[in-house]
Amino acid sequence: MTTQLNSKTITYEQLAKVIDHSLLKPEMTEAEVIAGCELAKKYQVASVCAKPADVPLCVGILKGSGVAVGAVVGFPHGSSTTAVKVYEAQDAIANGAEELDMVMNIGALRSGKYDYVREDIRAVVAVAKPQGILIKVILENAYLTDEQKVKACQLVEEAGADFVKTSTGYAPSGATLEDVRLMRRTVSPHIQVKCAGGVRTLPALLDMIDAGVTRSGATTTATMLDDFKKLHP
Repeated sequence: MTTQLNSKTITYEQLAKVIDHSLLKPEMTEAEVIAGCELAKKYQVASVCAKPADVPLCVGILKGSGVAVGAVVGFPHGSSTTAVKVYEAQDAIANGAEELDMVMNIGALRSGKYDYVREDIRAVVAVAKPQGILIKVILENAYLTDEQKVKACQLVEEAGADFVKTSTGYAPSGATLEDVRLMRRTVSPHIQVKCAGGVRTLPALLDMIDAGVTRSGATTTATMLDDFKKLHP
């Protein structure tokens, strides 16, 4: 059962552990990835969300820090074959990733190929979950109707993943409160909700928490957490 957080009573430590610090911009240099990991360590966030090639670097920096390393799978379009997604997941885990953010096959979902979508996710779950790896599935809501969002959430839960996630942050739009509330209503209490894309201020993050998220992708991590400290010295 997921413990629902409340923006009125949340502590700094709880808020920091909502954040997955995003290191996904394609142009990021190695120095910028290192700086991002050091920031994540300083602020004690939940994880960094890294590109597969950067996982070994991030693991080396964050080992023993209490900050997990997550990797993306099938990013950003979800259009890799299932075999490629499985290999990418296995490779990331072998390199030390503890969490996976995989992109659902968006076109297949929109085409009504529900069995394919479910089994695509289930194949990644099958290699990750026995090793205790958290699996978050990105729906990319910008391209979906509300009915499709609901169906996608149901398929993710049926496939055995841990989270439904709103967005990659690289589509025309990102997380909305309406989508988060819809997703939270659709899945069971043991499935968690992650938002991503456009959550850049402390008030926006707190609103998302009240709507039901337990994780949020972020690039403005330091600003949001520093602002919280100013309000709660």
